[in-house]
Amino acid sequence: MKKEKNNSQQPSHQDSSITYKGTFIAVMIVGVFILASWFGSYALFISR
Repeated sequence: MKKEKNNSQQPSHQDSSITYKGTFIAVMIVGVFILASWFGSYALFISR
């Protein structure tokens, strides 16, 4: 008889050690852009 492989994959513990440095930097860049937009709009509102 032929042995069948179990195709269900177990979640590996290696995934939990992934660093999200690039994601963090991208989120910070977007956050700075949003803050700059708000402060720019506020400055424009105050100057008029």
